[in-house]
Amino acid sequence: MTEQKKSWQKPSFTPHRLGTLNKFGHSTANQYCAQFEGVQLAPLLEQYGSPLFVLSEQRLRNNVRKLLRAFETRYSNVVYSWSYKTNYLAAVCNTLHQEGAWAEVVSAFEYEKARSNGVPANKILFNGPHKDRDILTRAATEGARIHLDHFDEIDLLEDIAHQLGTVVDVTIRLNFDTGYTEPWTRFGFNIESGQAMDAARAIGDSTSLQLRGLHSHLGTFVIDPRAYGAQINIMCAFMTQVETQTGCLIESIDIGGGFASLNALQGSYLPPEQVVPSMDQYAEIICDALHQATHDRLAQGKEKPRLIMESGRSIVDDAEVLVTSVVANKRLPDGRRSIVIDAGVNVMFTGFWYNHKVVPIQPLEGIAEETIIYGPLCMNIDVMRASIMLPPTAIGDALVFSPVGAYNNTQWMQFIEYRPNVVMIDCNKAVSIVREAEDLAVVTAPERVPEHLQQPFVDQQD
Repeated sequence: MTEQKKSWQKPSFTPHRLGTLNKFGHSTANQYCAQFEGVQLAPLLEQYGSPLFVLSEQRLRNNVRKLLRAFETRYSNVVYSWSYKTNYLAAVCNTLHQEGAWAEVVSAFEYEKARSNGVPANKILFNGPHKDRDILTRAATEGARIHLDHFDEIDLLEDIAHQLGTVVDVTIRLNFDTGYTEPWTRFGFNIESGQAMDAARAIGDSTSLQLRGLHSHLGTFVIDPRAYGAQINIMCAFMTQVETQTGCLIESIDIGGGFASLNALQGSYLPPEQVVPSMDQYAEIICDALHQATHDRLAQGKEKPRLIMESGRSIVDDAEVLVTSVVANKRLPDGRRSIVIDAGVNVMFTGFWYNHKVVPIQPLEGIAEETIIYGPLCMNIDVMRASIMLPPTAIGDALVFSPVGAYNNTQWMQFIEYRPNVVMIDCNKAVSIVREAEDLAVVTAPERVPEHLQQPFVDQQD
C-alpha cells in the first residue's frame, strides 16, 4: 500500500516575548497612557472628538525656562527666539512670548502673525530666502531685525532703505562646513568660497545698510553638540575678519536651532534617551566655545556678542500628543496584523521620519504582535507606524502618539479628512480649544464658483 504524500506547508514562527526588547523595540503590551498632564484623555475624546491634539502649557513654560537657565548661567547675554514655523498656533507662541521669547519668522505670513500676536518689531528676527518688497519695506519701517539671505536681497533692501531715507541694521546668514553635519548650502552666503566676505563688503560699502549680526543654522535634529562648538569657532573667526576688513561692529551671533527632542528617528537603533543630548550638554559646549573665541574683545574695547538661539523642536515637541481611535482591524496577505486609525499623515506629517511612541489609553489584553498602523487616507503612503508590537485592538480603542508638538500643526494639510480640534491644558489643569476643528464651511470658504458652474447636478441619463 503506497502512503499518500502530504502537501508541503511553509513554516511560520511567531515568537511572543512580552515586555522584552526585540527588533520592533520595547513591547507596548503593558504600557498605556490614560492621562496627559494630570487630565484624563478618554473624557477629552468624548467632548472634543477623535482625533484630537492635546497641548500642555506647563511643559512649554518648563522647557523654555530650562533652555534659558542652561544658557544664562553660562553666558551673560542670551536671547531665545521662538521659531514660528515649528508651531505657530497663537496659544503656543503667546505662552513662549510670556516667558520672554522673541519671534523668529521666515515669511510675510509669519511676520504678520508675530505682529498680530503683539510682538514688537525689534523683537522679531526675519529670516528666510523670500521676502518681497512690500514685507521688507514694512519690516524696515517698523525696525525688525532683518537677516539677509542672498545678494538680490541685499540690493532690494538697500533700495528700500534709500527710498525710506534711513539706515537699516542687518544680519547676514552664513553657511559653512563644520565637519559634523551636512552643510545647508542653499541658505545664506558661503564662507569657504569667499561669498560671505563679498556680501559683508557690499554691505560695508553701502550708505543705507549696516552689518550688525551673523547668523547660521546647522540643520535639524543635531545630536552631536560638538557641531555647535565648531559653528561658534567658525563664526567668531569670520566675525574678526569682517570687523577688520569692513570696520563694522558685530553685536550678535545667531546659531539658529536644531537641538534634538526625545523623538525616535527612523533608522536609529538606540532609543532617543541614549542619543539625544541634554540642554545643559548643548549649553556647556556652545557657551564654552563662545567664551574662548571672544575672550579678547573686552581688551579691544568691544562687548562680547549677544548669543541668539532659535530652537523650536526641543521646546514644543514633548508638549503635545495626538490621541486617535481605531476604526478597523485587518490581516495582510503576508500574515501581519494591521489597524486603521482616524488620524493620518495629513495631520501628523512627522510620521514620515519618526517612529513616534504609540501606546493605548488603557491596558489592552492579549498577546502583542507586529502591527502596522495605517491612517484613514486613500493613499498607500499613509503609514503612521510601519512596525510596532501591540496587543489586539478593538474598534474605538484609543492610541496616543507622542511627542508630536513640532511641525505637525504647521505642516499638516487639509487633504481628504478635516483637520481636528487642538486643545490646551493650562497650568491649572483647565482645558480650552486653541484651534477649532474644520468643517465644510471652513474648507470651502475661500472658494469662488463662476456663475455658469453654479447650477445643480445634471443627470446625463435623463
